[in-house]
Amino acid sequence: MPVFAITELFPNGVGHYAIGGILIGLGVAVIYLGTGIIAGASTFLESSLSYVSNVPRFQQGKYIASRDWRVVFTVGMVGGAAIYQAIFYGEIWTTEVAWWRLLVGGLLVGIGTRIGKGCTSGHGVCGVGSASFTSIVNVATFMTIAIGTAQLLQAIGMGVSP
Repeated sequence: MPVFAITELFPNGVGHYAIGGILIGLGVAVIYLGTGIIAGASTFLESSLSYVSNVPRFQQGKYIASRDWRVVFTVGMVGGAAIYQAIFYGEIWTTEVAWWRLLVGGLLVGIGTRIGKGCTSGHGVCGVGSASFTSIVNVATFMTIAIGTAQLLQAIGMGVSP
C-alpha cells in the first residue's frame, strides 16, 4: 500500500492502534492462560447478570464461580477507555450520535451476539486469532452486514452520521 494511502486512511498515525492491539492481545492471552476462558465481552456481561437474575441460564456454576473477576474485567474495559479519553482528549463522552441511535444499535448488537453465539471481541480477537472456522465466518458476516447496512443507510439518505 502506498505511503500516501496510509497517511490518508490514518491521518493521526497508526501508533496508538498498534499499542492498543498489543494491549488487547496481551490481555486476552493473560486471561486465557490464567483461566482457560476465552475473553469475549458478551460472556463477561452475561455472567454479571447472575448477580441480579434468577434465570437458570445466568445461574450456571461457571458464571457464579468467575463473575467477580469478570465484572472487574468489564469495568476495566469501560474505565480504561474513559481514562484514555480523559487524558488524551480532555473529555469522556466523545460522540455526537443521537442517544436513540446508540440504544437501537446496542439492542441490535445484543441480539446479534446471542444469534452469533458471541461478540466481535470473542470471535474477532480470540476466535480468528486461534483460526476457528466458526469465528472467521461470524466475523465475515458481522463485517458484511455492517458495511452493507452503512451503505444502505447512506444510499437512502439517512447516512451514518449523528
